Amino acid sequence: MGTEGQRDVERLRCLVTGASGYVGGRLVPELLEAGHAVRCLARSPAKLRDHPWAGDAEVAEGDVLDAASVAEAMRGIDVAYYLVHALGSGSGFEETDRRAARVFAEQAHAAGVRRIVYLGGLTPRGVREAELSPHLRSRAEVGRIFLDGPVPATVLRAAVVIGSGSASFEMLRYLTERLPVMVTPSWVRTRTQPIGVRDVLRYLVGSAAMPADVDRAFDIGGPDVLTYREMMRAYARVAGLRRRLIVPVPVLTPGLSSHWVGLVTPVPASIARPLTESLRHEVVCHEHDIARYVPDLPGCPLPFGEALALALRRVREAQVATRWSSASVPGAPSDPLPTDPDWAGGSLYEDERQLPVDVSRQALWRVIEGVGGDNGWYSLPIAWAVRGWLDRFVGGVGLRRGRRDAERLRVGDSLDFWRVEEIEPGRLLRLRAEMRLPGLAWLEMYAETDDEGRTCYRQRALFHPRGLLGHAYWWSVAPFHAVVFGGMARNITQAAAEDMSARGTASGSGHARSRRIRRRARR
Repeated sequence: MGTEGQRDVERLRCLVTGASGYVGGRLVPELLEAGHAVRCLARSPAKLRDHPWAGDAEVAEGDVLDAASVAEAMRGIDVAYYLVHALGSGSGFEETDRRAARVFAEQAHAAGVRRIVYLGGLTPRGVREAELSPHLRSRAEVGRIFLDGPVPATVLRAAVVIGSGSASFEMLRYLTERLPVMVTPSWVRTRTQPIGVRDVLRYLVGSAAMPADVDRAFDIGGPDVLTYREMMRAYARVAGLRRRLIVPVPVLTPGLSSHWVGLVTPVPASIARPLTESLRHEVVCHEHDIARYVPDLPGCPLPFGEALALALRRVREAQVATRWSSASVPGAPSDPLPTDPDWAGGSLYEDERQLPVDVSRQALWRVIEGVGGDNGWYSLPIAWAVRGWLDRFVGGVGLRRGRRDAERLRVGDSLDFWRVEEIEPGRLLRLRAEMRLPGLAWLEMYAETDDEGRTCYRQRALFHPRGLLGHAYWWSVAPFHAVVFGGMARNITQAAAEDMSARGTASGSGHARSRRIRRRARR
C-alpha cells in the first residue's frame, strides 16, 4: 500500500506498542510487507491471536508502565513505535502518559534502540500549551519527552485521521448521515488539515529508516485544509446524500459537544471529547519536511475526497481491518472468568439455556458468529436498546459500537457493548461485558453435539456481583431473563434452521440471507 520504493531498505527489528489499536493494528502488516521483523508489546497477547498477520509477528506480554516488561520487549530492537495513549481514561491520564513515555524512553536507551517513532497530535501555532485541551497537551508532552531523550526520535503530528473505522471518520460519517439539518458547535468553522490513514502508515513505515542525525517533529497532513463544515458537506457529496444544512451556534461547550456527538454517533462522549476539543483551534501543517525522508509517491498524500471515498468503500465492502474500538476500553475489567482454575471465588449467578436444533453445527455457528451490530441480539430489541441508552447515560460505551465485520469475529473485537474474549471456531463464542455494571459479566454461546448426535445450542450468562449493589442488580433484572435470554436462545436456533433451509436457493445467499437474519433478530 505505500511501501513501494522501500523494498531495498535495511531489514530492521521493530517493536510496536498499541498493536491492538486502530493505527497499530494496521502498521504491523505494513512493516512486515516492507521486509522488517516485528515484535508487538501487548498486555493481553491473546487479543492479537486472530489478526491475519499474527503468525508473522512475535508478541511479547507487557505494559508500557512496567519497566521490566518493556526492557525485555526492547531486547534486540532497532526501531520502537510508541502508539499508545490514555484517550478517554478519565482523570490522571496526563500523569499516566508521562510515566509511560519516560519508561519507554529510558528502556529504549538502555537496550540500544536506534530510533523511537511516535504518532502524536498536531498542535496549533501561537497557542500557549496551557490553553490546549488536556489530551492534546499530553500528546505534545509525550513527544517532547522522546525528543529530549538520548534516543533519536521521530515525532509525527497529525490532526484528523480519515480511514475506515477511525474515530474521526465514524464521527464525521454518522453526524452527516443522520442529521440532514444540524445545529452544531462553533468549532465546525475551525480549519483543520485531515490526512488519510494510508498516508499516516506510509510515514510511519518510512520513519524507521531515517538517518541517525534526524531527531525532530514533523507535521503530517493531506493536501486539503478544510473546516469541519466543509468536511461534512464533502462527505455528503461522496456518499451521495443531499446537501446538509449546518447552523453553527456558540453555546455548545466541549463537554456538551461531546455528549451531543455521543448521542448521534457510535463514538462515546469519553472518546468524542478529546476529538472535539482538538477542533477548538486551527490545526494546519506549517511544514512538509517529512517528504525529504519519506518521499511522496504520485497521488500522495491523498486528497480529502479520495480518502473519504476509500474509507467509505472499505466500510460498504466490509473490509475494515481495525476500528477505533479495537483497543480495549480504559478501565475495562480483565479479571479471569469465574470458572477458570485461578478464580478467587465468591458469588456467581448463572443463567443457562440449552436447545436442540435440527441443523448442522456449521449452520448454527454461522448465526452465533453473526450476532450483534446490524444483526441484533435475537430477542426483545427494545430491552437491548434501553440497556444501551442507560449505559451511555452513565458514561459507558453503549450499544452502538457495532461490529468490525458483518460475518466474522476475532478475539479482541468490540461487539456493541461486549468484547470478544474467546472464540473456538465452530464451537464457542465468549463475550465479556464492557458496559457499566456493578460486577463482571460474560455471555457464552456454544454449538455442540449432544449424546444422541444432535446439534445443540447452549447459552450461558454469567455475573459476578461486586458488593450489595451487584446482588441487587442481578435480582432486579432476573425477572426479564426468561424473555431476553430465553427468547435469544429460541430465535438463534430458529434463525439457524431458516438459514440452513434457504442456503439451497438463490435467496439464501449474500445480502438476502443477512436481511432474513436481521428480521429474526428484531423479533
